[in-house]
Amino acid sequence: MKDLIKETFLTTIEIKSKMLNDENLINNIENSANLIVDSINNGGKFLVAGNGGSAGDAQHIAGEFINKFYYDRPAMPCIALTTDTSVITAIGNDSTFDDIFLKQVVGLGKKEDVFLGISTSGNSKDIVKAMQYCKENGIKTIALIGDFDCKMSKLADAIIKVPSDSTPRIQECQLVVEHIICQIVEKKIHPKE
Repeated sequence: MKDLIKETFLTTIEIKSKMLNDENLINNIENSANLIVDSINNGGKFLVAGNGGSAGDAQHIAGEFINKFYYDRPAMPCIALTTDTSVITAIGNDSTFDDIFLKQVVGLGKKEDVFLGISTSGNSKDIVKAMQYCKENGIKTIALIGDFDCKMSKLADAIIKVPSDSTPRIQECQLVVEHIICQIVEKKIHPKE
């Protein structure tokens, strides 16, 4: 088991090293953070969605935007579209679970907002439908995905691809990206005095 542990650490380090040396990826992370900063500065909010572990990430990000990341400061507007079980189950029961994020974006979204879809495959139907609506209605979108040719990358204004096809390794690296975005937005919106 020690070999398994070491191999997992080495694999994660290798993927993160690829990310560190990928200027296009670095630029896409910075551009994504800037989309969110511009949105908030213009009266918009940050909408975040994902399934399974990515749903947990959406909630994690919202907590850091609303509460704090590195230091105390005013709340920043962010909604995890993964948390309202009454809304999600009503949509799933009365319509289809493929619409759980779409209907929330229709009800809550406006042109000044930014929508982040988190998916390892980049083909989650519920996120794709929400991103399609965003594209058609002027809401900026960010796709945080694995290294796949996927539907989300064709709809996004900013694409952040983790260079891996392994779900656990993608998710680990997505969390790093999410934290970097939180840190940049916090620093730009509420610089520490």
